[in-house]
Amino acid sequence: MLIHKFKVILFKIRNRSFFVYLKVPLSSLNPDNIKNFFQHIAFPVLLIACLINSTGCAFKFVSRHKNVTYLNADSSGKKDQHLNVFAPKKNKILKDVFIYIHGGNWNSGNKSLYSFLGSRLARKGIVAVIIDYPLSPAADYNDMALATAKAVKWVKENIDQYGGNPQRIFISGHSAGGHLAALVSVRNNYFDSIGIKNPIKGTILIDAAGLDMYDYLLHAGLSPDDSYFKTFTNDPKQWKEASPIYFLHKDMPAMLIYRGGRTYPSIIESNEKFIVAIKQFAPDTEYHIQENKKHVPMIFQYLNSYNDHYKEIISFMRRTK
Repeated sequence: MLIHKFKVILFKIRNRSFFVYLKVPLSSLNPDNIKNFFQHIAFPVLLIACLINSTGCAFKFVSRHKNVTYLNADSSGKKDQHLNVFAPKKNKILKDVFIYIHGGNWNSGNKSLYSFLGSRLARKGIVAVIIDYPLSPAADYNDMALATAKAVKWVKENIDQYGGNPQRIFISGHSAGGHLAALVSVRNNYFDSIGIKNPIKGTILIDAAGLDMYDYLLHAGLSPDDSYFKTFTNDPKQWKEASPIYFLHKDMPAMLIYRGGRTYPSIIESNEKFIVAIKQFAPDTEYHIQENKKHVPMIFQYLNSYNDHYKEIISFMRRTK
């Protein structure tokens, strides 16, 4: 059988050629096979190349500052904590600031997974800060919330150097990160303990977990060695202290809340209770249910730069005074 090897250039981007080498029997070179090749191979490669291209373009418009220390290690063994800053280049005026707290069940996750969110927000004129925080079992929820408050304090004191407006700080989180964002937003004790007034203008919750940990841990029937008890202790009083739903008040920051329609039942239940409770104090609170979204896709949908929820979030930030 005669085999022919040839090079097919699929497309060019910035003087770089994207191609494949093919080895095929000469008898297979017919129009139908060529068509199948472009349907099943060329298009996926093109899609990947376009993503690479769009990421490359972002570097032209976004300045990145990674692994900035906001909290130093202490004698108890807790490690340094860091954050990444993504800012629009050529800032002429100070921009609104979006702090993001990652999820991961309070015991996993890393800020580096969410650089896409920082880059996309910066390209849309927002200064984005993606933080790490201490994780369970080395830390409990109180340590995490205090670290979050210290990250916000760092932003308040330093973000103008990156083009951010220290008077326009918003906080957001997904899953466990949503819990921490809500907790420091409504409980001023964390900021009081570090000597500043709560500077948060608004809060964006994305499929937040843990909004009522008291009720969940009271009725979930978990085994005594469940990891949640490392995070929230075995004390029901602490469960309530950790639950944002019990600390809502009329002076809390404005909130924009998203929930997945196909997320975990515990998140559905706690978000539904939370929105009923919050509307007693802030009846105009926006609550969006994305009917077909599961828990993890609720955050990774923002890989799409054209996701309409970017517009909603930025609109919420700009109209919140």
